[in-house]
Amino acid sequence: MTVAATGDHPTAASRRGFLRAGLAGAGTLSIGAVLAAGPPRASAAAPSPKLDVQVLNYALLLEELQVAFYAVALDRRALRGELREFAEVVVEHEREHVKLLRGALGAKARKVPRFQFGNVVANPRRFAATALQLEDLGVAAYNGQAANLTRDALIAAARIVSVDARHAAWIRAIQNRPPARQATDPAKSRPEVLAEVDRTGFVR
Repeated sequence: MTVAATGDHPTAASRRGFLRAGLAGAGTLSIGAVLAAGPPRASAAAPSPKLDVQVLNYALLLEELQVAFYAVALDRRALRGELREFAEVVVEHEREHVKLLRGALGAKARKVPRFQFGNVVANPRRFAATALQLEDLGVAAYNGQAANLTRDALIAAARIVSVDARHAAWIRAIQNRPPARQATDPAKSRPEVLAEVDRTGFVR
């Protein structure tokens, strides 16, 4: 994996490319078409193997982002105590998630993008806040796509999202926050999730 950990910000063109890749999965949709149409409708986007590829590639992109984030933070050696333990444990979980998704996608898996995190990974407080943001976002992303997956793909996604939810609870506890903000977790659409990722500036 190529990971950049500099303070440079990605260009607008590169961010648009990330959004196109995330929304289209294997490259079969354009960002304009998806944003114009909004979240997939059940009648127009019933679960199918083709839709599975799009959704799982979208999930793969988020998991690759998390792997890179934790790996670079550990390389910076700024984390201590339970926060470092959290990163060490979670990065291995995320690598397993990537392995599971790539195994499900086979040759249809997207290429690994390049990431850069600046000083976020060198500051424990900012790292913890960002880790919480990414874990919460991952759960919301999987929840938002559950109805679009076939049974087999949904089973694979469920094995991942339940662990991501535990990651979110753990990083909340480290920050002395309640492990669950509310009784139910919100779901977010692909455009909502990818716009939030885009605002981080982490993807080149």
